[in-house]
Amino acid sequence: MLDDTAPAPKAADQKIRCDACPVMCYIKPGMTGACDRYANDDGELVRVDPHVVLDRTLAQGGNVVPFSRGSDWDGKILSAPETFVTAIGAGTTYPDYKPAPFIVSSQVDGVDMVTVVTEGIFSYCGVKVKIDTDRYLGPEQATVRAQGEAVGHVTTSEYGSQMLSLGGVHHLTGGGKKEGRVTCDALLDLCNGKAVELTIDGGATVLVQAGKAPVVNGVTEERMRVGCGSATIGMFAKQWLGKADEVVVVDDHITGVLSEHQAGKLLDIPDSGIKMKGRRSTPGRYFQVAAPGTGWGGTNITDPLAIIGPFDPKVAKPGLRLFFISTTGEHSAYYELDETLAPVEKPLPADLQASAERVMENCEPALCTVLFVAGAGGSLRAGVTENPVRLTKSVKDALTYVTSGGAPVYVYPGGGITFMVDVTRLPENAFGYVPTPALVAPIEFTLRLSDYEALGGHMAEVRTLDTIGRDDSVRPVAPHQENPWPLTPETAKRSHG
Repeated sequence: MLDDTAPAPKAADQKIRCDACPVMCYIKPGMTGACDRYANDDGELVRVDPHVVLDRTLAQGGNVVPFSRGSDWDGKILSAPETFVTAIGAGTTYPDYKPAPFIVSSQVDGVDMVTVVTEGIFSYCGVKVKIDTDRYLGPEQATVRAQGEAVGHVTTSEYGSQMLSLGGVHHLTGGGKKEGRVTCDALLDLCNGKAVELTIDGGATVLVQAGKAPVVNGVTEERMRVGCGSATIGMFAKQWLGKADEVVVVDDHITGVLSEHQAGKLLDIPDSGIKMKGRRSTPGRYFQVAAPGTGWGGTNITDPLAIIGPFDPKVAKPGLRLFFISTTGEHSAYYELDETLAPVEKPLPADLQASAERVMENCEPALCTVLFVAGAGGSLRAGVTENPVRLTKSVKDALTYVTSGGAPVYVYPGGGITFMVDVTRLPENAFGYVPTPALVAPIEFTLRLSDYEALGGHMAEVRTLDTIGRDDSVRPVAPHQENPWPLTPETAKRSHG
C-alpha cells in the first residue's frame, strides 16, 4: 500500500529534465547533463558556462569595473554601443518554437538596433581545414580518420595548400555510434583551437591545430611554397642570370626549367640541352616529373637527378652550371657537367645559396586554418522570426548582418543561410556539443529594430542591453582586433557571396 503520510520528495532532491537539446537529459541534483553545459542546481536548470559579451573598453586597455567608465556612470552594468552580446553561452532555442534566448536592443549613432542571439545545434556542420604544405598528404577522396574512425576526406588541393573536408551529417549521424562520437570530438577540438591528430588512408599522419604549423609525419612544416615551379622561375629568373646556366625548380605540379621558360627567353639564356622527364605542358613547364610525396617540392624524390635524362650532346657543353631548387627553397643542389656531360655535384656557390635564402624568405609561414561551416536551419530561424524565410531574404539583401561569436562570417550564395567562419576569430572555447551528436555554435543576427519588426520578429521578447549582466554569469571579453564591430555592420567589410 502507498503510505499517504510519507513526505513528498522536494524538487531539489529530484532529477529534472533539460530541454536545451533533443537529448532531453534527466539531470540529478548537483550534476550536469551529457553536454556539460546545463546543470541541476537545487532543482533549477542552470547554464554552467558564462554568457560572453564583447566589450570594446577591454580592447582599449580599460577594465570592467563600472565606475571606470567615467564620472557620469548611470548605473548600468553594460554600456552600448561599447558592448555586443554574443551567442556564446546564451543557450539554444530547443524546442524549436521558442524565441531566441536573447533579443537585445541598443542604440548606435542614434539608430535603434537589435541583435538576435542563439547557440545553434548543428548536425549539418563540418570544418574545412587548409594545411599549408607541399607534402603529399594523400589522394583526393581518401578517407581521413581520427582515432581510427572515418571523420572526413581529402579534397582538392589549392595553391600551396592541401585541403581536408571533415565532419558533415553523414559522419556525425549516418555511421556507427563511435564514428559519430569521434567525429564530434574531433570537430569540437579543432573549432576550440586544440590539436587533433589525423591519419589519411594511403597517405600521411598530420597534427592539425588552428593557427599553428602543421606537423606531417612528425615533421613540423616551416613554410608554404612561394609558387609553383613555373611561377618561381618567373619570380627569380633575373636573380639567377649569370650565376647558373640552367635552373630547375622541382614541383609536384609544375616543374620549371629556366632556359626553356619564357622568362629565360626574355633574358637571352641559351638552351642547355637538358632533357626532363615527365609531360611537357608549355615551354619550360613540366607535369608529372615524379610521383607525389614528402620530398623535393612535394614529390617523392630525394635525388634531383632522378627527374632528368642525358643531356643533348649537340647542345650541352662541359662545365655547364646546373642548379636545382625546390619551391620552398628547403632543398637545393648544384652540379657541373664533366667531359662526358654527366652532372657532378659541387658545393653550392655563395651567390646561389643567397638566392635559395631569398626564395625561403618569400615563403609565408605554414599554418593550419580551420573554417567552421554550418547551415542555419528553419528551426533556428524560427527563433528569430515567425516567418523564417524573411530572415533569409533579409540576410541576402544585406539588411541583416550575420556574425558568429562576434566574428564576421562568409554567407554562401544560394538558398538558406549557410555560413563559414574562421575559428581563430572567435573568443576561446566558443563551441560546444550535444551528444546527439552535434556541435553547438554561436550565431548572431544584427539589424535595425524597424527592419526586425518588418520581418515579423519576436518584438515582445526584445529586451534592452541594461537588463543583461545582473549576475556573475556574464563574462566580458575584448573583441578580436581584426574583426569589424558587429553593431556597426554598415562599416564592416562584408564577405557575403
